[in-house]
Amino acid sequence: MTRWQPLPATLPREARHLVEQLRVLKGRTGLSLAGLARRTAYSKSSWQRYLSGDRMPPRAAAQVLCRLAGGDQARVLALWELAEQAWPQGVSEPMADLAARPPESAGPLGAPTGRRRRRIAVAAVAAVAASVLAAVLAAGLLWAQSRRAGDTVGARPHGALSRAGRSTRSSRNPCP
Repeated sequence: MTRWQPLPATLPREARHLVEQLRVLKGRTGLSLAGLARRTAYSKSSWQRYLSGDRMPPRAAAQVLCRLAGGDQARVLALWELAEQAWPQGVSEPMADLAARPPESAGPLGAPTGRRRRRIAVAAVAAVAASVLAAVLAAGLLWAQSRRAGDTVGARPHGALSRAGRSTRSSRNPCP
């Protein structure tokens, strides 16, 4: 179990309740801060700031921690709402969390890393596949529609006989 430093004396009561609840939830997960960082979109240092009361956690961070710990999400979100109104610095921006990643796991500022990069790649491949599928379906529908409409352009095979029994092939045009 993690031994936490005392929360700052200047932290409002509502914010203190939220941080204490998040600490309990973090303890319930059995994860270290590094493990928590691996399982969420927030860095180890961001979790350290949230759980020490130095920074207001984003709503999504509170939600994901609640889900990991199997906590009462309605209660945690109610605490978060109260803390947001009372927190001296306000809510931290998600981009600040991305920039706060430790140097060993971070690429260029704000660049996706690890699991997030894989999710982005999978989403890109899925988008390309969906586009190709849509194009193939559209081409197939156009082809089927032209066949149904009795499109006569190119409908007779080369050298077919007309209704009069004569070849449709012109004797003047020797090219097929």
